[in-house]
Amino acid sequence: MTSIISAALIVLAIALYLSIISRKSKKVKKKVALAEEYGFREPTTIHPKIDPSKCIGSGACVKACPEKDIIGLIGGKGGLINASHCVGHGACAEACPVGAIALVFGTETRGVDIPHLTPDFETNIKGIFIAGELGGMGLIKNAITQGREAVEYISCRLGADKGRAEAYDVIIIGAGPAGVGASLMASKKGLKFVTIEQGDVGGTVFNYPRHKIVMTSPVELPLYGSVRLRETTKEALLDLWTSVIKKTGLEIRTGEKMTGLAREADGFRVKTSKGEYPARNVILAIGRRGTPRKLDVPGEKLPKVTYSLLDPEQHRDHHLLVVGGGDSAIEAAIALAKQPGNKVSLSYRSDSFKRIKPMNKTRLDEAVSKKSVTVILNSNVKEIREKDVRIETEGKEAFINNDYVYIFAGGELPNEFLLSIGVRIEKKFGTE
Repeated sequence: MTSIISAALIVLAIALYLSIISRKSKKVKKKVALAEEYGFREPTTIHPKIDPSKCIGSGACVKACPEKDIIGLIGGKGGLINASHCVGHGACAEACPVGAIALVFGTETRGVDIPHLTPDFETNIKGIFIAGELGGMGLIKNAITQGREAVEYISCRLGADKGRAEAYDVIIIGAGPAGVGASLMASKKGLKFVTIEQGDVGGTVFNYPRHKIVMTSPVELPLYGSVRLRETTKEALLDLWTSVIKKTGLEIRTGEKMTGLAREADGFRVKTSKGEYPARNVILAIGRRGTPRKLDVPGEKLPKVTYSLLDPEQHRDHHLLVVGGGDSAIEAAIALAKQPGNKVSLSYRSDSFKRIKPMNKTRLDEAVSKKSVTVILNSNVKEIREKDVRIETEGKEAFINNDYVYIFAGGELPNEFLLSIGVRIEKKFGTE
């Protein structure tokens, strides 16, 4: 009798477990269907790839992900939901108890151009390293870590010989998160180095709109200590960099642009707008955006056209056109629409906004419902004029009143520069 009761309890427990799994799977499947409808299923950058043959459905990856609804369990196995929203955090892979998750670039159908890098972030050219966004790692924590680890490797390779040569041990190009992380480690290791930045400290972050929310994660900064941030603003992050530089005495040469990089017998020569530097190693900690992509239409050179929005509050009672369909364009349109008296139009060449963050879609839907933003889908700007803009929508042309145009059409990656110095670029199709 006892064995029968035990068997019944086991069967009941299994049935209950399967029922719970089924209910959870149905919820995730609905989210997947919604993601398919909105076009959020296609990853845009580094993202997790889950091996179903290894996955045990622990759910650790779901709990570890700092973003919502990127990963879910379907039938007891992990799977991607809103893959395009992944920020490449990597916490899911670290949390997986059986190593079923790998971080990869691109998909089987959509390739991503990434510089060839060794595990130490060195390119195929010995002595040239890439850290941060240019190498595909846009998250602040990952960028800092890469810059730091690249310098650690350089320091170990230099060994007792470091600092003896007339050349710098390392030249660091860029003062965003990767460049700052690399600079702090170089200072800690006692290397002979210089850091140059064509703009201001902060790199890509400096060019974000005011009050933009920035996703990061706790990270250790050499000579400074632990920084425990998760969601912060552009201003708070720039204040942090200022505090770090002040506390550590780090010197960064801002307003100095790299104009050339040439190989020499014993290393490299970095040419800038202010001079030349002989270097044994170079770390490229620059962004992927490169030069803003232009529309190549008449009138684009007018003073009212720009490719980044730093201060939405400078606009009041203006007719504004934002061009683009990514998060930057959406955020700019919403920020401009919040200012008194503005009339904002958002032009996008596709029929829907794919690969934008769910939060941005919700905010855009709210702005559209309040009529503070007018969305013009399937449209292309044909001409920009002093007082208006000519737009083509599904074969029909119209003129809309306009004072300023903001273009967010992405950027042309610095591939040409990388290829010119011999760095190999690979197209990744769902591979590490």
